[in-house]
Amino acid sequence: MAAVRQLLAETGYERLTVDAVAARAGVGKAAIYRRYASKVEMVFAATLHDDDLPPPADTGSLHGDLLAIAHRVHARMNTPAARQIGPAVIAELSRSSELTEKFQQGPLAAERQLYATVLDRATARGELARPADPAVVHLLVSGPIFFAVSGYRISVDDAVLEAIATTVTAGLRS
Repeated sequence: MAAVRQLLAETGYERLTVDAVAARAGVGKAAIYRRYASKVEMVFAATLHDDDLPPPADTGSLHGDLLAIAHRVHARMNTPAARQIGPAVIAELSRSSELTEKFQQGPLAAERQLYATVLDRATARGELARPADPAVVHLLVSGPIFFAVSGYRISVDDAVLEAIATTVTAGLRS
């Protein structure tokens, strides 16, 4: 993963190759392809995350938990490498239904599970009158952050993250 991040910084996503990563890491290309079927999967795992994510913070409130996730998403998305690959990931996903399915079943499912945990806790605490769809909440919190950082390339600060968490929390409670 260190080799991927180094080469990405040196060459950019378009010129990065699995061969170069293998050479830099001192491993065979087959070793990489056993874990990652494509360059975009490898780079996504190295810069954002793979299928294993740490559990979400339990702040004691839905708003606090969503804000903690928003900060975590922003921290992952706001690195130079992640800002570079965001558009590339979208482009690759638009060209391959197989890759889209892998992302749906892998990293995106892991992200949605974080939201499911937070929503289950909020429901158990009585903060929500009815269960909410984790996939929708994932889109409402992570989507604007991803699009702002990778799409519009605008600055996202604590006030924006607070506004996202506050708005989503209010919508879920209504």
